Amino acid sequence: MTSMTVNGRAIRFRMDPDTPLLWALRDAANLTGTKYGCGEGDCGACMVHVDGEALRSCLITIAEAEGRFITTIEGLSRDRSHPVQQAMVAEQAIQCGYCTPGIVMAASALLQKNATPSEAEIKAAIPNLCRCGVYPRLVRAVERAGRVSRRRETISAAPAPGISAEDAAREVPAITAPDEVPPPQD
Repeated sequence: MTSMTVNGRAIRFRMDPDTPLLWALRDAANLTGTKYGCGEGDCGACMVHVDGEALRSCLITIAEAEGRFITTIEGLSRDRSHPVQQAMVAEQAIQCGYCTPGIVMAASALLQKNATPSEAEIKAAIPNLCRCGVYPRLVRAVERAGRVSRRRETISAAPAPGISAEDAAREVPAITAPDEVPPPQD
């Protein structure tokens, strides 16, 4: 049995110790925000924090994670209030969203160490692949998140999860509340 702390909770996995952390998180812990991309460490979709360091969870086994502190996108902030999450939305640096959790994890680890990274430092610290090509907006988002974390700027946040559909429609006019959707035509 392999034990570690995941998002602040002690977890024991009854799995083969050679199981990649990615699959333990997704399949056993039901933390599906960590995405499977390539399985070879190239894309970064599976990025998590291991003892505060951004690592690709497809390349680390649960045996190697034994006794360590793991943070997934779900544990970064339950209400999406982390500066990187807010800046990614504000800078429209999210397209399909598949790579976003890994990018957010890499960026948040960078900003934890350096709240004023240069463009070159951002590009070096965030090796994630994005098929939608949000890279210029991604750099701006990380720079903005750094300013927010240093309290030099604030971001007007998107509605928090759990908001009613009617309230969300008022907050974000592009969203239509369920009762406003016309019935299907037969």
